[in-house]
Amino acid sequence: MQQVRSLCQRIELLSKRIRPVDSLPSEIPVIVRRHAMKTLAVLTSGGDAPGMNAAIRSVVRVGSARGLSLIGIRRGYQGLLDGELAPLGPRDVSNVIQHGGTFLHTSRCDEFKTPAGLRQAKGMLERHHIDGVVLIGGDGTFRGGEELGRVWPGRLIGVPATIDNDVNGTECTIGYDTAVNTAMEAIDKIRDTAESHERSFLVEVMGRHAGYIALGVGIGAGAEEILLPERPCEVRKIYARLGAARARGKTSSLLVVAEGNGPGGAARLAEELKKIGHEEYRVVILGHLQRGGVPTAADRILATKLGAYAVDLFIQGGTGVMAGLVGGELCATAFRDTYSRKKPLDEYLLDRQDELSS
Repeated sequence: MQQVRSLCQRIELLSKRIRPVDSLPSEIPVIVRRHAMKTLAVLTSGGDAPGMNAAIRSVVRVGSARGLSLIGIRRGYQGLLDGELAPLGPRDVSNVIQHGGTFLHTSRCDEFKTPAGLRQAKGMLERHHIDGVVLIGGDGTFRGGEELGRVWPGRLIGVPATIDNDVNGTECTIGYDTAVNTAMEAIDKIRDTAESHERSFLVEVMGRHAGYIALGVGIGAGAEEILLPERPCEVRKIYARLGAARARGKTSSLLVVAEGNGPGGAARLAEELKKIGHEEYRVVILGHLQRGGVPTAADRILATKLGAYAVDLFIQGGTGVMAGLVGGELCATAFRDTYSRKKPLDEYLLDRQDELSS
C-alpha cells in the first residue's frame, strides 16, 4: 500500500512540471511547420562549369540537415521530361566537391521550351510530389525556370553557374574563377614561346556575348590587347598600337580575344592584321579547355554558399529568384532581372588597359 501511495505522489509531482500544450512557446509550431518533410529536387542545366558539383553537394547536405527529402534530376530539363529522377542523400554527394563538371550531367533541351514540354515537366514534378527545384546554370536555365513557373506552382530557386560570368544579380558566377585561372595558365606558357621567338600570338577565349573571361584573363596575363564583344574592334588602331609597342622595345605581343569579338574570332582578326602589315600572327583557340578542370577554392566556397542559400530561400517560401552574392552580401534576384539587365564590365580595369600594356 505504501508503494502505491509513493507512486501516486511521484506522478502528481511530475504532472505539475509538465505545461499543457496551450502554454508551449508560440515558436514551436512554426519550427514544426518549417521542418515538415518537403521534397526538393536539384538539376544542372546548360554548359557545365567547375563548381557545379560543390553546389549540388551543398543543396543536398544542407537540405537533408533541414529535414528535406532530396531528389536529383539527371541531364537537366531533358532528364526532367524523360523522368530521370532519383533520391539523393548526404552519402551520394561524398567526394564530389573537388571534381569539375557535374555528376548529374547536363544538356540543352529545345522540347522544354514548348507548351507541350512545359506541361510534361509539370506532370513529372507533380507525379513525384516535388515541392521545389533548385536550378543550377546560367541565363538560359533561368529563362526556362521563369517559363516553368508560369505553369507549375512549386518553388523554383536558381544558383548561377556559368564560366561566362554574364548573369546579373551576382558579382561572380560559379566556374568563372576556375575558367580564368585555367586560361591564364595556358597563356603564361604561350607567352614563353612568344618571347622566345619574338612573335605575336592571338589567344581566343570563350565569351560569345560577354567579355568577362577575356578581361579577367587579359589583365591577369598582362596582355597587350584585350578584345571584347562589348567594344568595337578597330583593326588599324590595334595594328598601330602594336607597332608603337615594338618601337618602345617590345619584341613580342599577346592579344586576348573573346570568341564573340567579331565574325571569325581570333583567326579572322589575324588575317586582317596580316593584310595591313604583312606579318604572321599565331592563333591559339583554348575552346572547351576552359570549361573543365578542378574547381578553385574560390569557386568551391562560392558554390557551397549559394547552394546553402538556395535551400534557405526555398524554406522561406521564395520562388522565381536566383541566389547571388553582391558586395559580400547574399541576395535574391528575380529570374527575369538576371538576364534582361546587362551586367557591367569592370570599367576601371578597361580604362587602365592602355597604361598597363605600355
